[in-house]
Amino acid sequence: MLYREAGDFKTGYRSDGQTFPIRLDRWGYYALVAVAFLVVPFLINDYWANAVLVPFLIYAIAALGLNILTGYAGQVSLGTGGFMAVGAYAVYKLMTAFPDVSIVIHILLAGGITAIVGMLFGLPSLRIKGFYLAVATLAAQFFLVWLFNKVPWFYNYSASGQITAPERTVLGMAVTGPATSAPAKYLICLCFAFVLAWIARNLTRGMLGRKWMAIRDMDIAAEIIGVNPLTAKLSAFAVSSFFVGIAGALLFSVYLGAAEVGEAFGINKSFLILFMIIIGGLGSIFGSFAGAAFMVLLPVLLKNVLVGGLGWPTDLAAHIELMIVGVLIIAFLIVEPHGLARLWALAKEKLRLWPFPH
Repeated sequence: MLYREAGDFKTGYRSDGQTFPIRLDRWGYYALVAVAFLVVPFLINDYWANAVLVPFLIYAIAALGLNILTGYAGQVSLGTGGFMAVGAYAVYKLMTAFPDVSIVIHILLAGGITAIVGMLFGLPSLRIKGFYLAVATLAAQFFLVWLFNKVPWFYNYSASGQITAPERTVLGMAVTGPATSAPAKYLICLCFAFVLAWIARNLTRGMLGRKWMAIRDMDIAAEIIGVNPLTAKLSAFAVSSFFVGIAGALLFSVYLGAAEVGEAFGINKSFLILFMIIIGGLGSIFGSFAGAAFMVLLPVLLKNVLVGGLGWPTDLAAHIELMIVGVLIIAFLIVEPHGLARLWALAKEKLRLWPFPH
């Protein structure tokens, strides 16, 4: 009986077009943000930071980027892992070349470098689409991994071929290196995720987002009504790669601390991010976060229940995880193609009408 629009009057276009039109949704959003920023940093420990919250926030940023490209612009990409590697190696080179510059600036610059690389690999989208574009981005994935493996300059001629993040601080708190605390890692990832989600929400609701969706729905009709396919598609690749590059920079510098391109940013990473947006919901900001939460929490849950609780072998739990993800992807594609975001919207719709028949 509390979840109603009755009495929540709209007196202007701004209030009528707001993201959360129902007052209870706005209060819930504000409460969630307040808890995330003001409560969780004082309660978090190393296990929750490293196993759940930090990877969830980083993968949510990557899922946002891929969702902009695939969910909103309709351009299929299988090169997310390679673009994350660009962000990781870009921030590593910037951190080692300019040690006195803030790590926040380095991460943003790494996102910009990845956006340029993404636009270059997005040029084939002007001529090809669908399966052929997916193959082209898959080729970009393998090419980028090969490049970072074979050119020693990218890993500063290290004998092991690994890159290691030097220690950097933000506002006096170490956010990279061995001295990093759990609240510091969580807060810097949370700040990036919050700002980028706000940017993504505004972009997809504005003129640029409408151009992306017009290209996605029917590119020929979009071109007839005045949408330039060149700028629409390349802007989608640029914005998507910017998000993915920041996710790769955070994954390497804040979360992993050290990485080798084949293991950290291989083809499995591309499929992982793709599974997140399929399960969470294509063309949905909330779906990006829901899919990232599901794919991060599922291995933790199975490990604690099957391995820790029932004593099953670790490899068996990993195989069961792959089976569950595969079945869920098939089920969502058949039953609910818009994923968890659509299920959440249907649940809210039923709650608004309860207890009346619907």
